[in-house]
Amino acid sequence: MKLYLVPTPIGNLSDMTYRAVNILNEVDLILAEDTRTSGKLLNHYEIKTPMLSYHMHNEHKIVEHVVSRIKNGETMALITDAGSPGISDPGFLITRKMIENGLEIIALPGATAFVPALVVSGLPCDKFIFEGFLPVKKGRQKRLEFLKGEKRTIVFYESPHKLLKTLADFKSHYGGESQISISREITKMFEEHYRGTVDGAMTHFETKKPKGEFVVSLSLQ
Repeated sequence: MKLYLVPTPIGNLSDMTYRAVNILNEVDLILAEDTRTSGKLLNHYEIKTPMLSYHMHNEHKIVEHVVSRIKNGETMALITDAGSPGISDPGFLITRKMIENGLEIIALPGATAFVPALVVSGLPCDKFIFEGFLPVKKGRQKRLEFLKGEKRTIVFYESPHKLLKTLADFKSHYGGESQISISREITKMFEEHYRGTVDGAMTHFETKKPKGEFVVSLSLQ
């Protein structure tokens, strides 16, 4: 009668913990963001536990059913395609429902992209805020303006086709000399880090097409 939130590797399969493997073997059901993606991970670790698709497009429809099954005695684990459930991925809704029903939730520590990107950025990391993905359209400029006086390092997630637009927005709101670190493909074969200014980053990624998933750490101080 509990739910485990289980982080999965963001690239390197060796980052899976022993405890995570054990939990996924022991639970009655695994809630997976994409059963095809998660199937590759489970096959790699010879985990035979059945899966149920649970993602942002169906979670509002099935969360009550899932919580009801847990209340009736099943133990489940939630995994996403990569990283920690709830961090820019499904996890918040079911966690809240579990709490409302007085049920136990256990979150395992493990892989997430923004922590390694931040600590190797060379920017202050004693205090920071995590913004995740910026709004695509509505509210984007308002959010950027709101962050203008932020004294802590700001951490964003960004996709390759929106990176240059985001950098242009940073220059417009914060100036081209603002310090930035951009990490791509954390833990993977082509892991890379750019450290410098917003202007320098724009020049770099205009000549080198952005590929992969990005974590952007920005200091306005």
